[in-house]
Amino acid sequence: MHRVLFASLWLLAASPTSSIFQKPTGSPATPRLQYLLEPLHTAVHTQRGATATLPCVLRALPRNYRVKWSKVEPANYGESVIIITNGLYHKNYGPLSPRVRLRHSHRYDASLTITNVALEDEGRYRCQLVNGLEDESVSLTLHLEGVVFPYQPSNGRYRFNYHEAKRACEQQDARLATYQQLYKAWMEGLDWCNAGWVLDGTVHYPIINSREPCGGRLLLPGIRSYGAKDKQRDRFDAFCFTSALQGEVYFIRGHLSFKEAGQACRNHGATIAKVGQLYSAWKFLGLDRCDGGWLADGSVRYPITTPRQRCGGLPEPGVRSFGFPRKELRTYGTYCFVGT
Repeated sequence: MHRVLFASLWLLAASPTSSIFQKPTGSPATPRLQYLLEPLHTAVHTQRGATATLPCVLRALPRNYRVKWSKVEPANYGESVIIITNGLYHKNYGPLSPRVRLRHSHRYDASLTITNVALEDEGRYRCQLVNGLEDESVSLTLHLEGVVFPYQPSNGRYRFNYHEAKRACEQQDARLATYQQLYKAWMEGLDWCNAGWVLDGTVHYPIINSREPCGGRLLLPGIRSYGAKDKQRDRFDAFCFTSALQGEVYFIRGHLSFKEAGQACRNHGATIAKVGQLYSAWKFLGLDRCDGGWLADGSVRYPITTPRQRCGGLPEPGVRSFGFPRKELRTYGTYCFVGT
């Protein structure tokens, strides 16, 4: 019996690990679920490095069923298979494979547990009961708590094509923000007049205070959009997203060149902090420091949680920037990062 079940499960490996959704053409009524319980909440909130569970529970066990978990890829109306089980055996697929398991708290439980949640794990997931003609599914969304920050290189604004913007965010311990993340950041006060790439290849900028250089005074506050742009040819800034730190950012005082700043961090068993790490420490750990410090990209910044006149003079909390000074200047200290 076990040999038959094991063989049938491995037949699944021969099936493709991705499939294509047809773009929806209408709004048909959602079919009533016969075997799957509707989740109490369809959104699960978590942070980077945490363990998150997406609930999927059966009310009954049909004969010869399988449960398939997949991650929905909205850019191409596709999905990437993560795990398939027949209740006794399971097989993992794709890059999430080492970090996922079925919770199996009881025999009706097909919930998906993701360990050491990463930035790229955010998105929509589908738990599908495959049972011949009676297939049914539930969709859940994994939200990471985090912070969006605008980013441009040392040689000025509008230098990134899409692929360069994506790589630049990743180099700063972040990833390109989604449109939804940018929208949430705007609702929380992000006001930035330079347009930047987001994850789906569209370009936007968030405006709280309408003004002439940023679309004009007559436009209402909101997300200004350039729509989809050519990922190779068109050049803009980037909007990056990062989440909670797995470590600590701290400041070393001194009059250091950029090279000396890196060595000072290494002397303490640390590395010079990245821009995303400084934003994360400001957002999640309340780092508040009125001292400009070198970061790994050659920029000088400082985080302000409690605004005050002598620390930039701006009324809102935020990470202030001195731009990209000459690296041989001995004017600033440095922010270091040590992992846990």
